[in-house]
Amino acid sequence: MSHILTVLRAKHGFTQEQLAEAIGVSRQHLAKVEQGEADLKLAQARTCAELFGISVDTLSLGELPAAKDVILKKQPKVQARDVPQQRDPRPQITVKPENVEKFKEVLLYVLGKVGAFPNVGKTVLFKLLYFIDFDHYERYEEQIIGATYQKEAYGPLPVEFATIVGRMIKDGELQEIRGKYFDHEQIKYLPLRKPNLDGFNANETKTIDEVLKKYGGKSATEISDIAHRDTPWKVHDMHEIIDYESVFFRDAAFSVRDDDEL
Repeated sequence: MSHILTVLRAKHGFTQEQLAEAIGVSRQHLAKVEQGEADLKLAQARTCAELFGISVDTLSLGELPAAKDVILKKQPKVQARDVPQQRDPRPQITVKPENVEKFKEVLLYVLGKVGAFPNVGKTVLFKLLYFIDFDHYERYEEQIIGATYQKEAYGPLPVEFATIVGRMIKDGELQEIRGKYFDHEQIKYLPLRKPNLDGFNANETKTIDEVLKKYGGKSATEISDIAHRDTPWKVHDMHEIIDYESVFFRDAAFSVRDDDEL
């Protein structure tokens, strides 16, 4: 697995730190895996395979798949509003190719509004994107970017983030800045161009602005604690893909859907 893992990670634009974070291991452990000195657990290997769009067997056997881009396609949407008893561990909704550009514009817009705040590093960005996507889905039953969010200990992780941001950095649209916020390591992103909002409607920009007003000033710890109390995060297992339909089971403290919209 070590050789194929290194090749696929580089091909899909992940640093060791980014891939380790996405699959729930330390960077040091991932480095040992790539050197053939350690192994991934089955759940970690499955997550890694999903990120690369290959099977676990292909990853385990070390067989390089045919060249292709990162999977950014939509799976069939769950129709029922009931939270399923046994959930498919694969993503139910992922970023469609035509929405990758929208993901980029949302990120640039968010960074332009709150990215300079000292509290807004990568961890806070993850939660802002989560609330933007899930608040909009609850209110309008439509996605803005429809990213895939995975339940991790520190909160929802947007699976496609590392790949899309890696592209944006290579294309000169973002700059990654590493530093410290108090005693914690922090990764920030500097937007290098203005967002293009031509493809956004009034409801979408309203959702984004409301989320930034509500959560943009929160620290990583504060916004993570808030996300942990939200129903979509609570009802899923660790490392599981968060089903968008679970947003309809939010309690009053988190629900953004007006009574007359039901």
